[in-house]
Amino acid sequence: MTTFHPVGEPDAEGLLDVGDGQRIHWQVSGNPDGKPAVVVHGGPGSGLNTGNRRYFDPERYRLVLFSQRNCGRSEPHAADPATSLEHNTTAHLVADLERLREHLGIERWLMFGGSWGSTLILAYAQAHPARVSEIVLSAVTTTRPEEIDWLYRGVGRLLPGPWEAFRDALPPEDRDGDLLAAYDRLLNDPDESVRRAATTAWATWEDAVIAHETEGSPHAYTDRPSEALTAFVRITAHYFSRRAFLEPGRLLREAHRLSGIPGVLIHGALDLDSPLDTAWTLAKAWPDAELTVIQNAGHTGSPATGEAVLAAMERFAGR
Repeated sequence: MTTFHPVGEPDAEGLLDVGDGQRIHWQVSGNPDGKPAVVVHGGPGSGLNTGNRRYFDPERYRLVLFSQRNCGRSEPHAADPATSLEHNTTAHLVADLERLREHLGIERWLMFGGSWGSTLILAYAQAHPARVSEIVLSAVTTTRPEEIDWLYRGVGRLLPGPWEAFRDALPPEDRDGDLLAAYDRLLNDPDESVRRAATTAWATWEDAVIAHETEGSPHAYTDRPSEALTAFVRITAHYFSRRAFLEPGRLLREAHRLSGIPGVLIHGALDLDSPLDTAWTLAKAWPDAELTVIQNAGHTGSPATGEAVLAAMERFAGR
């Protein structure tokens, strides 16, 4: 039976001013002289998850967790409708990561993340390859337009009832157009009841896509605390309706920038949220990466997924 590491409490934490009126919340734990590592959370807008500490030996790692702009305990929070997301883009988040690394006095760090976190890690590592020692990604995404379109339209062929409910929560005039742009407008509507209804409809669709998985839950998103859910949905719609502020396909085209960085890609064969082909294509474009396909896992992973992540961290701890 796999033994994970104790989660424990942070040894230090704070709010880092990154400009634009933004402060991002960070935590550091483990050995101050250990191998630096950073966990990049998904969403966008999910906030840091302290449970990720279980993958990192606190005797061998100096582990950084943080919440991206406008979520978790970062300020200002996207749950407040008065909070503008104007200064929340992929480029801003890449710059925040680099500023956090410098603030903590870290030369190079291992990067770990899944889903949207994998997209942000790839964007950062391609911009700052000299600052990355290794990369471990799970539920791999690059947030290309076709990946976004699959999640919010294509996969509806497999889940027609929940998808129609997602579509029909929009006004009739928006149902045949850009669904994500329409949701983004509703989530920023002055009327609280409109925002609340759009948040619930979006989260219910997200639930439907993962509910069938081995580790899935019928209410994984809708059961989140109200402020956390509001921030997650609002930030996700902000990013995905704008194609994640990335040039389409750039992260795969420029995977050569990762040359020399060892990588481990861990992906569930049953992932409907992010089908395997993205991880497969990335592994071919990045010669220093190895792909592990977990046969019984979806987007939320499985015990075997956790074991694969832990094994990668144990292997890289000694490098």
